[in-house]
Amino acid sequence: MAEQRPLRVAIVGSGPSGMYAAGHLLENPAGTFMQGRLIKRVNRPIEVDVLDRLPTPWGLIRGGVAPDHPDKKKMSRVYDAIAHRPGFRFIGNVNVGESVTTQELSHWYDAVIYAFGADGERRLGIPGEDLPGCSSARRFVGWYNGHPDFSHLPFDLRSQRAVIIGNGNVSMDVARILLKPVDELRRTDIAAHALEALARSQVREVVILGRRGPEDAAYNFPELEELGDLPDTAIVVEDENAARAVLACGPGSAEKMQVLKHLLATRRSGSRRIVLRFHTSPVALIGDNRVEGIRIAPTSNPDAGNEVLTTGMVLAAVGYRGRSLPGLPFDEARGVVPSQCGRVMDGPNPVSGAYVTGWIRRGPQGIIGSNKKCARDCVEALMADAESAALPRQGTLDAKTTLTKFAERTTSTTSFADWQRIDMTERAEGLRLSRPRVKLTTFNELMAMVS
Repeated sequence: MAEQRPLRVAIVGSGPSGMYAAGHLLENPAGTFMQGRLIKRVNRPIEVDVLDRLPTPWGLIRGGVAPDHPDKKKMSRVYDAIAHRPGFRFIGNVNVGESVTTQELSHWYDAVIYAFGADGERRLGIPGEDLPGCSSARRFVGWYNGHPDFSHLPFDLRSQRAVIIGNGNVSMDVARILLKPVDELRRTDIAAHALEALARSQVREVVILGRRGPEDAAYNFPELEELGDLPDTAIVVEDENAARAVLACGPGSAEKMQVLKHLLATRRSGSRRIVLRFHTSPVALIGDNRVEGIRIAPTSNPDAGNEVLTTGMVLAAVGYRGRSLPGLPFDEARGVVPSQCGRVMDGPNPVSGAYVTGWIRRGPQGIIGSNKKCARDCVEALMADAESAALPRQGTLDAKTTLTKFAERTTSTTSFADWQRIDMTERAEGLRLSRPRVKLTTFNELMAMVS
């Protein structure tokens, strides 16, 4: 009997959803934990190529998690263990949709899992949002995390007041980084250029605007609670009705209401301030050549937008959004690839051999761990199709030929060994400066490490 050739699977995206999918495909010998027990789900040889547009893996774990949240970054150890399993290969610096098409991937592999996240952003839809001085919080997060797409951006921190539109967890991260003592940031892996800029920052007040009330705020209570750890920083609510609701909340109310009540009672003074403005919407950004102020109004009466906050820095944290990939169906209204049980759907029909997981499947929601079950369900669908001979397996290329194809379409790909070299270099420089790592933050710096 002829030896069964490996099932060849490409995963587009090396963040949490992509790496969890790789982990489920390259299953541990004991099986996958399902229905309260370990079940052996994969009973055939599989080769997995994880592709990424960047030279480095781990997605938002490297480029999105706040630098002062090292515990969340430890998830990369799980992904590193998956990367060492037989059958795994990382191929970085591959831009699917440009240098390589989705149609080509479908021909080269038996199946393709799309796990490229939601790296777009929602717009405010108000006059002046394209003025210099206004940016998305996503770009600011990428800037201070050393993401090569954003490390060159010129964020101006000379304004004494910064305004953040939206009050989710990203807003809490951004406010905390803006006001955190630089000496504390020096102990993190924040990008060196951001550390230098924040050391010169003149920001002393951060105003966080939320359209709804405190009981409906999008942040989680742990992220709110962390604001209380900022030294010499007052936390106030500039909305009488909202403040009254917070102060009146009892032990049975939502935890984030109780946390905010505690903060208002204990963090009343400081040379720096975080101002929470609830029931408030942005109306327009004001300025000639750059942002000089923001006009705001009560959410219940947007026509009453006569109040102006003077500011030279506005960051919009109103949500991430998935972006379309040429050759894949896309739901413009929801910003996701349409799917059913992890299978990519083109109208009522599944796209043969195409699967989706993570934020590009379900939208930008959930925590890092939410991607584990999402990836498992996606892999379940893929394996069911493989077992029923529903995958288009004719013409699939072997591992060596596939790598040659990628090399023909991009100047240079990166391997997991290249990433290990980057990782060691960053850690060594970090050790020299008593920091976890000093990141390489440009494509040129990263690609210089390629063997």
